[in-house]
Amino acid sequence: MPRVDGGQTSWTNIVAACSPCNARKDRFRIKPLRAPYEPSQHDLLAAQRLFPPNFMHETWADFLYWDVELEH
Repeated sequence: MPRVDGGQTSWTNIVAACSPCNARKDRFRIKPLRAPYEPSQHDLLAAQRLFPPNFMHETWADFLYWDVELEH
């Protein structure tokens, strides 16, 4: 459920999307291909191993900054 409709900011209610896709998923109520879930430590470490140390492309800086706390 989108936050605008009363949804919570939690691991099971967020989906990463670029700005055009984010607007489209809201307008057309598009569902994610996979159910969102809270990643385990194993998931995070496996994803981290796919990138060089300290890698973050500068174009992602604005998208990776969070100004809210995720609810557990």
